[in-house]
Amino acid sequence: MALPAILKDKLRLPVVGAPLFIVSHPALTLAQCKAGVIGAFPALNARPESQLDEWLAEITEGLAAHDAQNPDRPAAPFAVNQIVHRSNKRLEHDLMMCVKYKVPVVISSLGAVPEVNAAIHSYGGIVLHDVINNRHANSAIRKGADGLIAVAAGAGGHAGPLSPFALVQEIREWFDGPLLLSGAIATGGAILAAQAMGADMAYIGSPFIATTEARASDAYKQMIVDSASADIVYSNYFTGIHGNYLKPSITAAGMDPEHLPEADPTKMDFEAATTGAKAWKDIWGCGQGIGAIKEVAPVEHLVARLEREYSAAKHRIAAT
Repeated sequence: MALPAILKDKLRLPVVGAPLFIVSHPALTLAQCKAGVIGAFPALNARPESQLDEWLAEITEGLAAHDAQNPDRPAAPFAVNQIVHRSNKRLEHDLMMCVKYKVPVVISSLGAVPEVNAAIHSYGGIVLHDVINNRHANSAIRKGADGLIAVAAGAGGHAGPLSPFALVQEIREWFDGPLLLSGAIATGGAILAAQAMGADMAYIGSPFIATTEARASDAYKQMIVDSASADIVYSNYFTGIHGNYLKPSITAAGMDPEHLPEADPTKMDFEAATTGAKAWKDIWGCGQGIGAIKEVAPVEHLVARLEREYSAAKHRIAAT
């Protein structure tokens, strides 16, 4: 099935910038969209909840102004991530804001709810649901999601245990709709590889943390530049859901990254995620692809690098 126009028109690369808890905000989202990739942020990043109205106004007005000034180079659309989990007491309010501003793409996580999909469909928006296995993928589509984000092993933050080859293969056996792949994608060649194995687009997070526009501390950005895959630990201790984190940030918080206890998944609480030494404020999420990140740079520079690498990879494969 062909991709809907919203996921291909105006895009410089087949890329969605993953919504990064705490890190993503209007400046990063606008920079991503203006650079030609879909920018995204979690609704919960806007605190207090009234700030979400302000952020959505800033982004929609900023993109409209950019398009008016650059008719030959319009910005890509943006997306908002909604945590669809009982611990998110703001969901109804945040969903109403998405409807008010007609957010083009909503990324739903940690639960597939038909009412959320229906609300976004009411004005013509689309819903992409992130999944870590084939069972969750089936459930999301049955409940009305338009597309899927396959979160494979190696992804930053909350990540699944499956190889991207296995996960994409199983989903593609029955689903021919929009499919994005997440997991250690940090180069243009990796974007092409995601497409080669059956995904339509790449879902990229960690490289955007190490950009000047990201709302991350300088120490966080530099740790990403200085680290590689060996510096990542996979644990459910911090949120109740397994994710990938930078070992040095865990050590700095006074814990041993090699001996973290198991957490109780029923205690997950996103409302408290910004207090204490918790993910993502002090314990920093990151994917296994960070060995490709060599500097902190503006979003435009990162996207330009990915574009060069993507083009070079296509030519290299064609030559063989």
